[in-house]
Amino acid sequence: MEPKKVIESIDDKMGFTPEIMNMMGEMNPELFEHYKKCDDGIQEDGALPAKVKVLMSLAVMAAQRCEPCCVSQMRSALNHGATKEEIMETMNVIFITSGAPGVAACRQALNLLQGKEGQSGHGCAPGRRSR
Repeated sequence: MEPKKVIESIDDKMGFTPEIMNMMGEMNPELFEHYKKCDDGIQEDGALPAKVKVLMSLAVMAAQRCEPCCVSQMRSALNHGATKEEIMETMNVIFITSGAPGVAACRQALNLLQGKEGQSGHGCAPGRRSR
């Protein structure tokens, strides 16, 4: 399958196209085909529903402390119908398995859940920083 069609199928499944996909399609179409095969395993229902696999991917990306990856996986989870309760339960798993650094990697991703895409911050509540 040509890269453009692969990108379109990813966009259909995730509801958006991660920019890295466009770059990969232009730079290395062969590698892109391998990515597509892996993506199909996550983005499609199998023994586990795609939504569950995407939430698992969110947890793995948080453990790797990849903030942009967490944002991408959060978008995908929301597009797969993940509820706030399911996402918060996933955050509990992230905290148990990866601690505060894993949860912190999800800060921007959680803004998507609250409808605050694009907002960032230092993670401290105003007026609550320790001295």
